[in-house]
Amino acid sequence: MKIRQALISLSNKDKALEFAQGLIAHGVSLLSTGGTARMLRDAGLQVTEVGDYTGFPEMLDGRVKTLHPRVHGGILARRDLPEHMETIEQHDIPTIDLVCVNLYPFRETVAKPGVTLAEAIENIDIGGPAMVRSAAKNYQGVAVVTDPADYPALLAEMASSAGALSEATRFSLAKKAFVHTARYDAAIANWLTSLDENQQPQAFSENLQLAFDRIETLRYGENPHQQAAFYRDPTPTAGSIANYRQLQGKELSYNNIADADAAWECVKTFEAPACVIIKHANPCGVAVSANLLSAYEKAFQTDSTSAFGGIIAFNGTVDIDIVAAMNARKHFVEVLLAPAFTEAAKDMLSGKQNLRVLELPLARADHGFEMKRVGGGLLVQTPDRFNVQASDLRVVSELAPSDSQVDNLLFAYRVAKFVKSNAIVFCGRGMTLGVGAGQMSRVDSTRIAVSKAHNACLDLAGSCVASDAFFPFRDGIDVLAAAGAKAVIQPGGSMRDEEVIAAANEHGLTMVFTGARHFRH
Repeated sequence: MKIRQALISLSNKDKALEFAQGLIAHGVSLLSTGGTARMLRDAGLQVTEVGDYTGFPEMLDGRVKTLHPRVHGGILARRDLPEHMETIEQHDIPTIDLVCVNLYPFRETVAKPGVTLAEAIENIDIGGPAMVRSAAKNYQGVAVVTDPADYPALLAEMASSAGALSEATRFSLAKKAFVHTARYDAAIANWLTSLDENQQPQAFSENLQLAFDRIETLRYGENPHQQAAFYRDPTPTAGSIANYRQLQGKELSYNNIADADAAWECVKTFEAPACVIIKHANPCGVAVSANLLSAYEKAFQTDSTSAFGGIIAFNGTVDIDIVAAMNARKHFVEVLLAPAFTEAAKDMLSGKQNLRVLELPLARADHGFEMKRVGGGLLVQTPDRFNVQASDLRVVSELAPSDSQVDNLLFAYRVAKFVKSNAIVFCGRGMTLGVGAGQMSRVDSTRIAVSKAHNACLDLAGSCVASDAFFPFRDGIDVLAAAGAKAVIQPGGSMRDEEVIAAANEHGLTMVFTGARHFRH
């Protein structure tokens, strides 16, 4: 379909002049509104203002510009129906073959601190979405353009097709246009329904509209008989797993992405050089040290059996020494993540063609909401971003912790936040020594953590232990004390806290309460 007349009305005028010049070069006549028309005219382009075209000026402070039969008739008339074409000819309505529109900056407006409801309302576009939807509905006769990134490709197609755009292109543009208006309306609905009756913002809106873009269709889901896909937020948070760049390896699986996310979120919480090894969404080895190589060696030592086939994340640049250490241990890894890799490391890794190597920026920005689908609904919560500091600790035992014990207790508690409940983490010297995860009773998690340490031939004498929630009975304290632990960090809050504290004193343990629980389900 050859483009003869285009309507351009833009809030975001990025690259608009170049696009308009390209259209004119193909013999397209231009209609435009307000500021866009002025910009084009100031650049020396021939353009007809919509007010002159319809015979009605913009009115009501610009609220009414394009809502007119001469605009929408020219967009919506079906070119394949003679009666439609006869009607618009009878009313002297030329066809509009291309609509280039983007919308008032509502999201940008409400993102500003202190924005008022009145300001937000005035940035709700009416005529723009109407034109976009009209053009998208009639894609068989109209091309609709909402994204400046599409301008060059469209001009190139017109150059190779005597000024025409194919139906396939128009259909693709129509799909994109409906997504554009749907997300625009969703942003308005989410923001307005987040205001209470006094027009004050609430943490959660009454109605939640979600929007995600499919990155890829995965080979299968958690199991081969399940289908799966990976969707990304249209504006992914800096430093999130959705920002990964794959340097090599097989395509990522559903489980790879889930485990890589767990590893990345954990390793990002540490300021010191850190390594996290994840297996089935649980940390099986975590360490901090003076350098990443040492952190890797300590993390691997925690549970070398579980580390086989795991996911490894670093919070700094991976060099050739780290890759050589992995090779020396014949450490089979599914996914390796880091903010950067040296060229020498990349060369050495290239010999492992199946290893998935991901590079992504290290940023500690808040991801907004966490969501979990349940039958017939959706659970939504803010992320668990609370990291306990030394100043948050309350000593409840007769013995107070030493400075080195405080450091190890805080490290263990930070790891426990990423372990499935019930979580018990033994640590010492800035490394995990034993991890008990996902058990129905806390004492069983404690026994498993001790068993893991013994299997790895790691000495628990003098170790520190973190529990993600309170100890409901003293039995867990008895087990960890018998294993050699000397310090415990837990939230507190049990009906039997006094009994648990008495057990700690009986065993000569130091115990601190945090007042902050870290369940992870």
